[in-house]
Amino acid sequence: MKFCCIADEDTVRGFRLAGIAGQVVVTAEQAAAAVEKAAAQPDCGIIVLTEKVAAKIRQQVETIRLERDQPLVVEIPGPEGPLPGRKSLRQFVQEAVGIRVG
Repeated sequence: MKFCCIADEDTVRGFRLAGIAGQVVVTAEQAAAAVEKAAAQPDCGIIVLTEKVAAKIRQQVETIRLERDQPLVVEIPGPEGPLPGRKSLRQFVQEAVGIRVG
């Protein structure tokens, strides 16, 4: 199974350094097309989106999550940090592990 990152330029560049393919998107139309293309690939197991990108195509993201077994769609904070009202990555890890980290 492959990963695919669809996000801003800095995030995609970081994932590429880790060997994960990605596509830079700016508009909702670009994001929707990139997600549909990635989701159509049979070997794509996880699509990583920044919260800002996911917010632009919220209905499409929720449809994939509810109607398909794969790919798994994961939202991460962008370079500017989590959106207001959203938990930080550190908070998610602390809740999942059950211990306070750092």
